[in-house]
Amino acid sequence: MAKSTSQIVLVLSGPNLNLLGERQPEIYGTDSLDDHMRRVEEAAKQLGLQIEKVSAQSAAELITAIHSARNRCAAIIINPGALTHFAWSLHDALASFTGPIVEVHLSNPSTREEWRHESVVAPVASGTIAGFGADSYVFAVHAVATLLAKKK
Repeated sequence: MAKSTSQIVLVLSGPNLNLLGERQPEIYGTDSLDDHMRRVEEAAKQLGLQIEKVSAQSAAELITAIHSARNRCAAIIINPGALTHFAWSLHDALASFTGPIVEVHLSNPSTREEWRHESVVAPVASGTIAGFGADSYVFAVHAVATLLAKKK
């Protein structure tokens, strides 16, 4: 894959992801959010992408970040946490973004509790990467790079 010129990719982390590495390591692993973001930045650098990170504990903070990304960022990678399943306001904000959107989850929500099976983000996302643990975020960076290269 050819390297792109430096473009900004906004990486959004929803509620409770700041507790990665501590909260339910049997599901989410032992890596912290900082560990995941280091790998994201390394992968992005190799692909000629810049990363901007926002970790938020509310839908309102994520929505504000999405609004500020419009006409400024090339793509969004989002792990909305539990907001995935009911935050229609997040869906609407993402629908206003014109670049690629990749939804990412460390675990596979489809294999967990039934209430986790529906994503309000999926209908406005270019795609979803779920269930690959620590690799999920790196796969999302590669997916974004591929989608951006196709837009050229």
